[in-house]
Amino acid sequence: MPYSRHLAAAILNTTVLLFFAPAFMAAPPPAHRPLVAIGGIMHESDTFNPSKTGIGDFTLRRTAPREQALDEWSKSNDEISGYIEGARFHGLDLFPVLMASATPKGPVTDQAFNTLTGELIAQHKAAAHLDGLLLALHGAMVAESFADADAEILRRLRQAFGPKLPIVVTHDFHANVSEDIVKLSTALLTYKENPHLDTRDRGIQAARIMSGIVRGQLRPVQAIVKPPMIYNIVYQHTGREPLKPIVDESRRLEQNPKILAVSVSGGYQYADVPAIGPSVIVVTDNDAELARREAQRLSDMLWATRDRLKLDLPDAAAAVRQAMAAEKFPVTLIDMGDNIGGGSAGDSTFLLSELLKQHAAGWVVVLTDPEAVHIAMRGGVGQSFDAMVGGKTDRFHGEPVHIQGKVRSLHDGRYVEGEVRHGGARYHDQGLTAVIEAEGSTLDVQNLLMATTKREMPFSIQQLVSCGILPERQRILTAKGVIAPRAAYEPVSASLIPVDTPGLTAVNPVRYTFHRIRRPLFGIDQ
Repeated sequence: MPYSRHLAAAILNTTVLLFFAPAFMAAPPPAHRPLVAIGGIMHESDTFNPSKTGIGDFTLRRTAPREQALDEWSKSNDEISGYIEGARFHGLDLFPVLMASATPKGPVTDQAFNTLTGELIAQHKAAAHLDGLLLALHGAMVAESFADADAEILRRLRQAFGPKLPIVVTHDFHANVSEDIVKLSTALLTYKENPHLDTRDRGIQAARIMSGIVRGQLRPVQAIVKPPMIYNIVYQHTGREPLKPIVDESRRLEQNPKILAVSVSGGYQYADVPAIGPSVIVVTDNDAELARREAQRLSDMLWATRDRLKLDLPDAAAAVRQAMAAEKFPVTLIDMGDNIGGGSAGDSTFLLSELLKQHAAGWVVVLTDPEAVHIAMRGGVGQSFDAMVGGKTDRFHGEPVHIQGKVRSLHDGRYVEGEVRHGGARYHDQGLTAVIEAEGSTLDVQNLLMATTKREMPFSIQQLVSCGILPERQRILTAKGVIAPRAAYEPVSASLIPVDTPGLTAVNPVRYTFHRIRRPLFGIDQ
């Protein structure tokens, strides 16, 4: 039964919004080889995290010389590399502009947002001419003065370049897609997969759509529907029920030549913004009714799964007991309350405390703790280590824990992931890193604490292997995330246990106080 019958007060949220792209209603194909800019600004902003994201938190990819930049950008497995591959295949020339990204944290400062957006626009203007923009935006970025920062970027680009320039946007699966950004873009699509293993594919798809637009072969029409619900992050694995059939249907629909893209966004529940929650966006070739009908149908499919979104997860103590009682190892404990990829601190100690309290053996815990790294480096490899670790960033992630042991190894924290993993990143840098062999270790079974200087999302098992930690020799691994670490940890784990730990990314949204979201929303107001 359609959700509007159940939540009459939310009927406005179920309205299908249609947007026609004005850029090419009568636009002839260019006489020259099309030139398309590629770039973006990506940040997932946890509005419950009091620590703001400043300009120094962003990594900026250089853009000059142009061909060298394109060569370097093409080596990853993200949407930017997909733009490049797709554009080259379809005969588009590329003009790289600013590509800025930062590890999820609190809202972006206005100073950082204005600086980056200004630089993005200035670099676009440096081109002699542009036929289109391929733009990577996360879809869950919040700035101090802009609840919908991604749409604000589009708004400023439109002010600079007018309403007719084709802009094709790719979003993360966890985007809180707004009606405004759909209206401002020519076409918008999101990752289909979580873990995000299809980022390059979505970039290729976006470039294909852009090619059709600039050559006058396509006239996109978009429809967006947002069911009145929170789709809890615990259930956002697109390779499993209940989302898998819906994502599979989105792929099936794209076999229709009239349908250019079908996106099912899971939403991001740690942002107090009006656009919070899942979305369905359908882009067709000049068929408004088809876009409207299919967007509504897939939205109804999302709504129909709501009774399956129940939360019944072990806390830290119960999860450690389960792991210790397992018959096959290693067991990976997923620390969901300290999901670095969702904007948390990366130094939660709840699982570490329980592992010590229950005298678990053969564990690995990774914490962000620059102070602990400094202490280990000052002592050196093989020397004793005695310090308080973790729980230093804020009051949400536990107290510092006393660790005694010896410094096993020291590293520069750089490693390379050769496989396609969540987000498509290939090169990683977690800063200076220390591995501590903690109390209770024996020759055969070692308890290992990895302290990093920077927050590093656990998207690659090379994070451990590059520092001499072999997962298959351990009994209990830990990873700070929800769905994203699975792509890296499932191949090396006998089992994974999601853990309902406290923290800034605790999985039950009723723990948070929302002020700006639309109401009612299933998952919060049931």
